[in-house]
Amino acid sequence: LQGIVEAYKSGITLQGNTTSLGRWDFSGSFFFSISAITTIGYGNLSPSTVAGRIFCILFALFGIPLNLVLLNEIGQLMLLGVQRCAHRLEEAFHWQKKASLLIKTCALVTGLLLFLLLPPLLFSDKEGWSYEEGFYYSFITLSTIGFGDYVIGMNPDRTYPGWYKNVISLWILFGMAWLALVIKLCINLLE
Repeated sequence: LQGIVEAYKSGITLQGNTTSLGRWDFSGSFFFSISAITTIGYGNLSPSTVAGRIFCILFALFGIPLNLVLLNEIGQLMLLGVQRCAHRLEEAFHWQKKASLLIKTCALVTGLLLFLLLPPLLFSDKEGWSYEEGFYYSFITLSTIGFGDYVIGMNPDRTYPGWYKNVISLWILFGMAWLALVIKLCINLLE
């Protein structure tokens, strides 16, 4: 049994293993779906049958464009919220550029907290990673680099709550939209 666990940690899976350590339960499947349509592709979980691979191709062909539309809409809603707050401050205090700068700074700091600075604390608790490893995972995931050297919920020595992968999947979607806005801001500054 110890040899099987060590092989699993090294990325070796047994064909026909019906337990599969919970990888294809609802949370694992949802997380796989999110990592596929966001093009993160950690490489730790993949379809092993021909039918599964064909389905994955079709799922990605439709899922990736739909995800891009969704991320664009989420990003636009975030931007609209920031612009509305700035407009209200301008009206209330008769500030012009100060309100816009203040709100954009607050949105940037809030996004930094929610998507890059606080999640590593959760990863430290649930995964046993250092804060730096959690921060690295956060950026590598949200930027869709997804090397696969760190992946949540894969340590067989740990017990994960049922909500964990689902919450992280939502964090990925909203975090990617936020990071896309930040990257867009950086591009505008560079241009």
